[in-house]
Amino acid sequence: MSAVSALLGMPAPPIEAQDDEVNGAPRGWRNPVADGPYHLLVIGAGPGGLVAARTARALGARVALIEHHELGGGCLNHGCIPSKTMIRTSRLYAEMHHAQYFGGVPPSGVAVDFPAIVERMHRIRARIGRKASASGVVAEGIDLYFGKARFVGPDAVEVDGRRLRFRKAIIATGSHPLLPEIPGLDEAGYLTSETVFKLRQLPPSLLVIGGGPLGCELAQMFARLGTRTLIAHREPLFLPQEERDAAQMVSDAMAHDGVEIHLNCNAATVRLEGGRKRVELTNEGNVATTVVDEILTGIGRVPAVSGLDLEAAGVAFDEDSGVHVDDFLRTSNPRIYAAGDVCLEHKFTSTAEASARIAVRNALVLGRQRMSALTIPWCTYTDPEIAHVGLYVRQARERGIPVKTFTIPMHEIDRAMTDGEEKGFVKIHLREGSDRILGATIVARHAGDAINTLSLAMVAGIGLRTLAGVLHAYPTQGSAMRKAADAYMQTRSSPFLAWVIRRWVNR
Repeated sequence: MSAVSALLGMPAPPIEAQDDEVNGAPRGWRNPVADGPYHLLVIGAGPGGLVAARTARALGARVALIEHHELGGGCLNHGCIPSKTMIRTSRLYAEMHHAQYFGGVPPSGVAVDFPAIVERMHRIRARIGRKASASGVVAEGIDLYFGKARFVGPDAVEVDGRRLRFRKAIIATGSHPLLPEIPGLDEAGYLTSETVFKLRQLPPSLLVIGGGPLGCELAQMFARLGTRTLIAHREPLFLPQEERDAAQMVSDAMAHDGVEIHLNCNAATVRLEGGRKRVELTNEGNVATTVVDEILTGIGRVPAVSGLDLEAAGVAFDEDSGVHVDDFLRTSNPRIYAAGDVCLEHKFTSTAEASARIAVRNALVLGRQRMSALTIPWCTYTDPEIAHVGLYVRQARERGIPVKTFTIPMHEIDRAMTDGEEKGFVKIHLREGSDRILGATIVARHAGDAINTLSLAMVAGIGLRTLAGVLHAYPTQGSAMRKAADAYMQTRSSPFLAWVIRRWVNR
């Protein structure tokens, strides 16, 4: 039992809860015996695959679900859940070190109990994982198969030596980490998003390769836990798809937390020396050398399409973009659909689940739902967070759409001041001449929660004029959106209307 568990009166989790494959095939598992073709066969039991199987079963379909490794997929086992759990703990340590900013006294000799942090992550992951357990899936009436699936025809797959036939199928195999091609990296060893959460000891030093969402989140997390952390990114600024001022705020925040930042930088070579990794970093012809204990690659993800024998099913695909689908998520084989990371540009849990529902309805009930109709918000969970929905200004201009932007800095929001969370802003883009919301970016401590309000407004067709009339509890950071709406309303006040009102008041 760790010191933290003892302090909180919590028992140490059982060995099974600490197993990295808690949602793998149960001991003694036997796959069911198929009887006739399935109405729907789903390959992959990550967020998208589980939602697809459950949605189809709720419609009364006979469903087969195939998973070769772990139920719950990357999100549960080595993605969203473990990362956000440990990010929360790292935030606690950062707040303890900066207690003086809140009128407190920083605790002396704050020690990081990394095994306790990992223990908490496993405990939470096991608790959430119960919703994706084998027994739970079977209890819902879904035929669950463990093994590698491969297509053996346009309407059949083989798994564990058995042939399963289907009327319709959904490929939801997800994605896996994209590995950089760096001489010596394989020999020296490295971590990915699928292995970093298996660490049992905090590395004294870490090089993160890649400044996308994953790289930024984990670089800041490890730095806050006390690891000497470097991040090398080949672009001039992190998060290249985000707005520049938003990305700069994250860069500044990471530097404040002690992350050593190398932009316009490539890791050229790696070699192992004395059990540590010596890395050459190049920047516009200049070469610098650093020595670290671990290397984490975080340069993105690629669709998991290998080993499926998609050619046998007549399904078009490529290694970079994955399975080719139309706007209805249908593949080149009209019997087969795809959902989630294996076919989508936006590789988020929310889009995997939403696309799975669309694919099931289009496949089984002659639906005509389009993926392009979705309004997709996303968030990078650094501190502050960056959340976005809809169009960026550059995208609107590329489409010839005139844009008017309203920006409210968080340091003007009362609750942000009381919370000591003044870094950030709410930025809302409107179609010029109307109150229609085209897109928005929020940089704030809880930007991911706040963006949902604007996402709802866009889906429901609610303009900024209506939001101006919505009361917000006071004081909350959400009032930043109300302030943006008020700023819009001020622009709608014409000089003539102001003259009429003055004449009426002074009559």
